[in-house]
Amino acid sequence: MFLFCVAVVFKLVTIQFAQGDKYRAMAEQRIVKNVVIPANRGNVYSANGNLLATSIPKYDIRIDAVTPSAKTFEKYLKPLCDSLSGYLGNSSAYYQNQIRKARANKNRYHLLARNIGYSDYIRMRDFPLLNLGAYKGGLIVEQHTKREHPMGGIAQRTIGYERVDDDGNVTRPGIDGAFGVKYLRGTDGRRAKQQIGKGQWKPIADYNQIEPQDGYDVYTTIDVNIQDIAHHALLEQLEKYKADHGCVVVMETKTGEIKAISNLGRNSEGYYYERLNYAVGERQETGSTFKLMSVTAALEDKVLDTTDIVDTENGVLTFYGKKVRDSHHGGYGKITVAQAFEVSSNTGIVKAIDRAYSKNPEKFVDRLYAMNLNKKLDLPILGEPSPIIPDPRIKNGRWSGIALQWMAYGYGVSFTPLQMLTFYNAIANDGEMVKPQFLKEVREFDKTIVPFKKEVINPHICSKETIAKVQQLLKNVVEQKHGTGHRLYSKNFSMAGKTGTCQKNYAKKDKLSYISSFAGYFPADNPKYSCIVVIHEPDKSVGYYGADVSGPVFKKIAQKIFTDTPIIDEVESLDVDRKSTDQEFEAFYDIAKTYKTIMPSVVGLPTMDAVSLLENMGLKVKMNGVGIVKRQSIEQGEKIKKNQTIVLDVS
Repeated sequence: MFLFCVAVVFKLVTIQFAQGDKYRAMAEQRIVKNVVIPANRGNVYSANGNLLATSIPKYDIRIDAVTPSAKTFEKYLKPLCDSLSGYLGNSSAYYQNQIRKARANKNRYHLLARNIGYSDYIRMRDFPLLNLGAYKGGLIVEQHTKREHPMGGIAQRTIGYERVDDDGNVTRPGIDGAFGVKYLRGTDGRRAKQQIGKGQWKPIADYNQIEPQDGYDVYTTIDVNIQDIAHHALLEQLEKYKADHGCVVVMETKTGEIKAISNLGRNSEGYYYERLNYAVGERQETGSTFKLMSVTAALEDKVLDTTDIVDTENGVLTFYGKKVRDSHHGGYGKITVAQAFEVSSNTGIVKAIDRAYSKNPEKFVDRLYAMNLNKKLDLPILGEPSPIIPDPRIKNGRWSGIALQWMAYGYGVSFTPLQMLTFYNAIANDGEMVKPQFLKEVREFDKTIVPFKKEVINPHICSKETIAKVQQLLKNVVEQKHGTGHRLYSKNFSMAGKTGTCQKNYAKKDKLSYISSFAGYFPADNPKYSCIVVIHEPDKSVGYYGADVSGPVFKKIAQKIFTDTPIIDEVESLDVDRKSTDQEFEAFYDIAKTYKTIMPSVVGLPTMDAVSLLENMGLKVKMNGVGIVKRQSIEQGEKIKKNQTIVLDVS
């Protein structure tokens, strides 16, 4: 027993002096820890300064029921519970019972209110007992932030978020995700907490050891007015055609700034919401909208011209047993390449491209490469796939005996809607291809930290001559009566673009569906905006052609932008020689100068002039109609009296 006691004493001395610091640190670590205080993420704004995403501080209010002295506890408990009753709704007796029970159970972390806003936090902090602070009153305040989108679901997928699951996996879609780490996130703070049992941790002090630093604010290129127009125009068409999903993007031609982007998909209940960022991340075969790329390549290589004649035969061509068909039964006969483009003749475009490149398909592919169609846009937003262009020189490059012909009218090639729009925007921008921009600048309060400027991908995708020709083709698609987009034509504003109707799941006839699209720009002669609309799987019984399904969305966006944007007309000279106006004024002046008490003839005068003249003579005027005076109740030459009434018949 003596030896055992000696061993125990020896061990205690060893632990106390040799390993004491180690075990004290372990004990401290188990009961005290530094908790991360997340910094407020910076706000995301539209180009107009509207708030798109913001971090809202939320608070949990608890009470350490043991900390207050018995005298203080009894003095302030009822007033505290009266205040809680008026704020939270239950009776004062209910809260007295709960807090007394917490004190009896030595609960130092009793919850009073969860997830309340700043104004409510300020109100509760001033309640009796709690207003004594952490050490005398037992007040415990824990702050956290919640990300909110003031505009609701509009553009929510593009605005994005940063989300961390229970396993630590991070999801960062959209602008918020793309720029969150670098600009929006900020620097987290630290706060010491002490374990008080049952897995609960209480702040040691009522202040943070390290204060969090908020992130920078990000100003996007989104225009909320255009975004609202685009969102609702797309939603209306998706509902009308019972489509699966769709997207629309509006880009400013000169700068590449994305002014609107909407991605709507249908849920199991039939409602549409921002499900995925289809415009950035969904790659698909394009159908006839790719005919612009095919014709542009051939014109630039000078292997065909818009005036060349192609024979669409009976509307059906066969290559290696595979058929190319026109939507117009029987074909279009012999037409020019320009007409084939305008009516979207598959056989006409395919025959022209086959005739130009069948002996050297690599030349066609190289021209597509030269126009940057094989490259990603290198967007900051995650999820952009690479374009697909078959190449005979690449092993497993998706090349086959019919690859060239299928490419000519948009099959076998795949692009995202934003990649397609970037090319159309380059045509509108006289050949300069610019990178789509989502941000204008990063700010800290009113100070610009990082400005974002236009980025040029390719200053000249092709010659000015080629640009002029394809611009005219796109204009004719809408303006010419035979154009596939003519139903979109309006004499009030001009548009240029190309319709597209692409088969989807065509390998399985029982699952055959369509992708309807329209890409173009407006105004046609001096483009301000480019736009693409892509709608997947519209109900075939309602309609599926691009001109019917996607085209109206494009037109509505263009029309409303024109309507909402004031048009400024510059008057070159105010010295306008209008003889008729001068003669009318002279007649009015002569009558006013001559007649004082004798009734003149005002027949033939405009209403405004007649009323002015007669009221200056002291008459009361009543009118029947608006326009030019046809008859007067007091005949010419009659003597008039002051305040006499005259009736004018006007039409």
